[in-house]
Amino acid sequence: PKTIVEHTNINPNKAAHIGHLRNAALGDTFVRLLRNAGERVEVQNYLDNTGVQVADVVIGFQHLEKKTPADVRALAALPRFDYYCWDLYARVTQYYEEDKTREALRGETLKAIEADHGPSAEIGRIVAEAIVRCHLRTMDRLGVRYDVLPRESDILHLKFWDAAFQMLKERKAIQLAASGKNAGCWVMPLSEDADATADDDAKIIVRSNGTVTYVGKDIAYQMWKFGLLGKDFHYQKFHTYPDGHVAWVSASDSGEAGAPQFGRGSRVFNVIDSRQSYLQNVVFAGLRALGFTSQADRSVHFAYEKVALTPRCAAEMGYEIPPEEAKKPYVEVSGRKGLGVKADDLLDRLEANARAEVDKRHPGAPDEDRSRIAHSIAIGALRYFLLKFTRNTVIAFDFNDALSFEGETGPYCQYAVVRARNIFRKFFEQYSPKVNDFRELPDGVGLKEFQMFLDKPEGNELWELALLAGSLDWQADAAVNAQEPAFIAKYAFQLAQAFNNFYHKHHILSEEDPARKTFLLLLTSQVMNRLIKALELLGIEAPEKM
Repeated sequence: PKTIVEHTNINPNKAAHIGHLRNAALGDTFVRLLRNAGERVEVQNYLDNTGVQVADVVIGFQHLEKKTPADVRALAALPRFDYYCWDLYARVTQYYEEDKTREALRGETLKAIEADHGPSAEIGRIVAEAIVRCHLRTMDRLGVRYDVLPRESDILHLKFWDAAFQMLKERKAIQLAASGKNAGCWVMPLSEDADATADDDAKIIVRSNGTVTYVGKDIAYQMWKFGLLGKDFHYQKFHTYPDGHVAWVSASDSGEAGAPQFGRGSRVFNVIDSRQSYLQNVVFAGLRALGFTSQADRSVHFAYEKVALTPRCAAEMGYEIPPEEAKKPYVEVSGRKGLGVKADDLLDRLEANARAEVDKRHPGAPDEDRSRIAHSIAIGALRYFLLKFTRNTVIAFDFNDALSFEGETGPYCQYAVVRARNIFRKFFEQYSPKVNDFRELPDGVGLKEFQMFLDKPEGNELWELALLAGSLDWQADAAVNAQEPAFIAKYAFQLAQAFNNFYHKHHILSEEDPARKTFLLLLTSQVMNRLIKALELLGIEAPEKM
């Protein structure tokens, strides 16, 4: 059996923002936890390349900037094309606000993109592909990668939707509304006794102009994930990671040889923000209405809350905050208004802050080493900050809080590992070249000595540290069962905190009793290995020094 986890799913129309990073960090960490539990996992990143957001950017290029497909192709080759589209998208929102009749352009452009016909469709293809490459680059900085990128356009072109639509009609799961505001639309009743045409109790699946809603395409996609459609995509290689891992993309016409078998999962997790709960429930209701009850039961909406900014962070990023907003605990971000923190800006800023700290502590280290350490600290800070809150908590992001070496942060946990490594480095320098491993010492420690150390007044504390270090597997299982990666973040912090207390209390390297020294080193080794593993599950690397 295979578990499918779909995450990230950024509209391919502009740069990724901080909210997308929470989605990717949660999805990627959950994948790591599932694989750690021995499960076979396929990571999907769905690309809505025929949706309203892409259409809006196409309108921006055609109507605001008067650009041809060739012009857009030249722009798409620029390294920060995603930033260009971010600004253009905000301008299109203004363009509609100035004259509401312009919104009619959206419907026309959407139809052209869905039909894959004319310059609008060509610009849409150029924009979506270039932006997806930008997104993959951004996510790779975070250590997030994918197996397959299914595209919405292929769901339409390969008639996935037609097959699903036929089944929905045959099983009377949807009906054509004859009157009311939904007249001419195909709708799905959402309660057993509801009149299918009642406006409030029905969800539009196909609009009266014949275009399919997001939720309609999503029902077809969810069916494909379980292998229920009797159809499949063609696949082409899209991106190869440094270690040779390939991210494949769906294709409509022809595929490349060597693609693994995608889809046909036994369980599906959709990492989508909690504001989409209603739509996800409609998708699962669609499966039930088709008679696929067990698949609906094995479909999970892995929901999470939004990410906002503290007023201080928003000001640091250069946003003008009205005085009344500055008093609130957080400032909301909005892609439509261009208000928000671009993921790459945030990562650049975190790396610059971490680099300044590393330069102070290690001025003599090679430049490459300092960059690598700063990158590890920045990614550790960000991933930990995004993962330490439970999924149903709104996060207010703040640079100072995330990068702090004190308190419940990624760098605090990383520093505990660095501390432990330093103990061993100094220990081996002290004994070198006589010994390569502290367990080879002549005065090794046996069960009798263990018992003796643990029976002393300090024994309880040492026992607690050993038990905490030994409970990682249990904690990882609990995180999977509760579908809550925050459990591992909390565990890593508790273990780092307990180790730091132990470190300050016991002067291991100056311990005169060789047996006790070996015992303390063994305990340090156990804690260090478990903490490295916990951080690995969170997608955080423990650097050699900080």
